[in-house]
Amino acid sequence: MSSTKGCYLEENVHPKEKTHQCNQCEKSFSNNSHLLCHVKTHTFEKPNQCTQCDKAFLHKRDLFRHIRIHTGEKPYQCSLCGKTFTQKSSLDKHHRIHSGETPYQCSQCHKAFPQNGDLTRHMMTHSGEKPFQCSECDKAFSLYSNLKTHLNSHTGENQLQCSQCEKTFSCQAHMLGHMRIHTGEKPYLCKHCGQGYTQSSHLFSHLRTHTGERPYQCLQCDKAFSQKSNLIRHMSTHTGEKPYQCNQCDKTFAQKSSLDKHHITHTKERPYHCCQCDMSFFQNGALIRHTRTHTGGKPYQCSKCDKTFTHKSSLTQHDRTHTGERPYMCSICGKAFSGNNHLLSHMRTHTREKPYQCNQCEKAFSKNSNLLSHMKRHTGEKSHLCNQCGKIFSHNSYLIKHMGTHQVEIKSLIEKY
Repeated sequence: MSSTKGCYLEENVHPKEKTHQCNQCEKSFSNNSHLLCHVKTHTFEKPNQCTQCDKAFLHKRDLFRHIRIHTGEKPYQCSLCGKTFTQKSSLDKHHRIHSGETPYQCSQCHKAFPQNGDLTRHMMTHSGEKPFQCSECDKAFSLYSNLKTHLNSHTGENQLQCSQCEKTFSCQAHMLGHMRIHTGEKPYLCKHCGQGYTQSSHLFSHLRTHTGERPYQCLQCDKAFSQKSNLIRHMSTHTGEKPYQCNQCDKTFAQKSSLDKHHITHTKERPYHCCQCDMSFFQNGALIRHTRTHTGGKPYQCSKCDKTFTHKSSLTQHDRTHTGERPYMCSICGKAFSGNNHLLSHMRTHTREKPYQCNQCEKAFSKNSNLLSHMKRHTGEKSHLCNQCGKIFSHNSYLIKHMGTHQVEIKSLIEKY
């Protein structure tokens, strides 16, 4: 027993000499069986035939893996989320989603990825290479899988339909990600704060809020972003380009995704329902933001004054009160604003547009806040309470004016005594 163990150790310490050389290339092997297996790569011999289809394989292990496609067997299960895989290597790659491990690093921008395939795809963003051209239109893609998905938009083939809302998808991965909106499943958890996500890509984007990583740099200014979509949105502030136009109201957008979201406002469809109240929303993001009104969650904290916010956009806008930055400029009078919503509101002072119409009378307003304030006259709602005398007012401005009467009373009392 001890001698066997000793031989095993010696063999590992002193690797066997590679004396078996291939006569077609310069590769050499430590034993003849490995050489014979390698020779088949030159002859293209594939002796391991699948009995259920025409595929054949060089190695028996590859045949065993392939057979699981027919049997549906997935023996390797993730202990964290229950997802199953046909191969152990696929399970090992999947584990990195939960651990956040990213061992494959880009040599040009130092961005890191959980899988080598992800790094290969990323490298094309530096080279700009798009070798896969669509035969139906001028679009080109860096990945063949993206071309295949795109081709379905021309042919209408392989459309997968959601059983809950009848939405269709060109690939199964997209449909599975969508299904989690209905089931509420969030298998991808952040190791820093425990927040869950329906897709691994959303988790990776979220992790940057903890690491502070901003790999997407604007070439026209010093700004950098944690997500590519944010960089694309930002670029339109330099170019002003809005190529995506709504065919129902002529409104234009810088991104197709923004146009798609806008289209829902015409259909009046609100597929995202709050499970705690009767409210429903056009977009999943709006539902997530609304849910925080029930939970009181304010996950976005200012690093300068510790103020917290329910929305990231609110934090971004608040940051500008510290930096003094006002990136949104009026093209008519040159006035600058910290937020795009403030600019849009200001533009109405030039256009005289009043899009917010009262449904009780004919009055219209340039701001939604003004409409809400006006509606209280119809409803009789009074929510602004004086802490000196208990009087209630419908508007904060009326309360402020009223508070001045107390200051006069206090002043006269001081003078009297």
